[in-house]
Amino acid sequence: MKRLAFFVLAALLILFAESARAADLPSVVNIGTQQIPNGETIVKAYGYFNDLGVKVNLVEFDSGKDVITAMASGGIDLGMMGSTPASVGIATGIPIELIWIHDVIGKAESLAVKPGSGISGLKDLAGKKIATPFGSTAHYSLLNALKFADVNAKNVAVLDLQPADIYAAWQRGDIDGAYVWHPTLDKLLSDGGQVIISSEDLAAKGIITADVEVVRSEFARKYPELVADYIKLQIRAVDIYKNKFDEAVDVVAKAYDISPKESQQQITELIWLSPQEHLTSKYLGTSKRKGDIVKALKSTSEFLVEQKLIEKSPDLSVFEKAVNPAYIEKALGQ
Repeated sequence: MKRLAFFVLAALLILFAESARAADLPSVVNIGTQQIPNGETIVKAYGYFNDLGVKVNLVEFDSGKDVITAMASGGIDLGMMGSTPASVGIATGIPIELIWIHDVIGKAESLAVKPGSGISGLKDLAGKKIATPFGSTAHYSLLNALKFADVNAKNVAVLDLQPADIYAAWQRGDIDGAYVWHPTLDKLLSDGGQVIISSEDLAAKGIITADVEVVRSEFARKYPELVADYIKLQIRAVDIYKNKFDEAVDVVAKAYDISPKESQQQITELIWLSPQEHLTSKYLGTSKRKGDIVKALKSTSEFLVEQKLIEKSPDLSVFEKAVNPAYIEKALGQ
C-alpha cells in the first residue's frame, strides 16, 4: 500500500512539474531564419525544434535587415541575422540580446563580378553597378573593401537588392557584380562570376563579420529556460558538424538541393564555433567578462555612422549589455 502511494505521489509530482513547465511556455515561439548553411540548417532538417516543447513558427527572411525589422515590431521572438544588422538594432535602441554566433563569415560572403565586366580589382569598381543587401554584413564588407582600396563609394553605383533579386539582375545584365552570400553567391560563380575579395580577406584586415542569433529582451526575461533550450539545439548541430562531418554535408546538400561537393565547400567557408569557443574572450566571453564581439559591434556601428547609415553610435556599455552569454552558460550547466 505504501509502495502504491509512493508511485501515485511520484506520478502526481511529474504531472505537476510538466504542467508548471507548460505554464512557463508561450503558446508559440516565432523564429526568424535565413538560407545560410550553418547549424540552424541542421536543426531545421532534423526537426530539433520539436524538442522545445512548444509550437515553433519558422519565418524565412532574405536578409538580416528584414529580420531586425520584424523583431522591432514584435513579429518574431528570436532571429538569425548578420552582425551588422545586429549592431544597427542595438545602436538604434531595439531591445535585443545577442546570444549565439551561428558562424564567423569567411569566403561564404564575397564580391563576385561578371565575366567581361572589365573588373579585375577593387580599383576597377569606379563607375560600375554593384549590388548588395543594404544593412547586411555583405554591405558592411563591401564598403570596407572600397575604403581599404581608397575607392570613393560615391563613385560606385551601390544598389540595394535582396539575394533573389541580385541573381535576377545578374542574369539580365543590370549589374556588374554583387557582394552576397550562398546560395546566391554560388549561382553567380556557377554563371562565370569571379571573386575579387571575400570576407575572409577582410577578416585578415581586422573586419570580422558573423551570423548571429538575437532574442527580444522581453521574451528572454520571460522564458529564459526556453532560450537556453534553443541554444542546446544549436550545440547539437555544431556537434554533428565537428564529429559527423559527412552527415552535416549530406543534410545541407539535401536542404539546398546542391551536390555534396558544393555543400562541403559552402559549410567549410564558414567557421562554426563550439559553445566553449563562444565563451572565450575572442567571441562572446562570459557573463562576468564579455568578449571581443562587443568591440566588433561597436566598431561596426561607428563605421555605419561614418557612412551616414545610422545617426549615432552609442557607448560601448550599450553593446556590452546587449551581448549575453548567460544562455550558453546555462545550456552547459555552468
